[in-house]
Amino acid sequence: MKWFVGLGNPGKQYEQTRHNIGFMALDRFADRHGIKITQSKCKALLGEGVVAGQKVYLLKPQTFMNLSGESIRAFMDFYKAPVEDLIVVYDDLDTPFGSIRLRYQGSAGGHNGIKSTIQHLGTQSFQRIRMGISRPAPGRDIAEYVLHTFSKEELTKMPQLLDKTCEAMEHLLEHTFENTMAKYNG
Repeated sequence: MKWFVGLGNPGKQYEQTRHNIGFMALDRFADRHGIKITQSKCKALLGEGVVAGQKVYLLKPQTFMNLSGESIRAFMDFYKAPVEDLIVVYDDLDTPFGSIRLRYQGSAGGHNGIKSTIQHLGTQSFQRIRMGISRPAPGRDIAEYVLHTFSKEELTKMPQLLDKTCEAMEHLLEHTFENTMAKYNG
């Protein structure tokens, strides 16, 4: 079993924002594998299916970004899901737009969704797929930047970024995290 958590904010006004790229990736993965993310459970929208012979859960916390850990903990407790099978997919300012970076531990790096996740899991050791959104221009407010929609140029490259993320997620179902890191961080 693997459980993928895409970080984002609920609501129409946040749908196409940089902070919601984790939701976008889970939606793309769900579409590729015929999974419906429609169950309301554990303070989240939840989908489940079988991909590459493995049970997969897709979780989109509906708590707003800063409280994402509440939903993740609720799922973990309800399903007795091991943290070793968790993969969190989220936006990252320090990764160039169009790139992904995988890592299995570390600080929140200023990301409030990851900060909440660390707080509720009680560990910094969990698998992550960081999707690059790049940093804003100097002097631009970071909160405003992550809650803003993508530029036209970024939107033309979005399908490739979402597909690359989905390919890494699929790879993780049949390979170790270390193997997937070697393939997708290179």
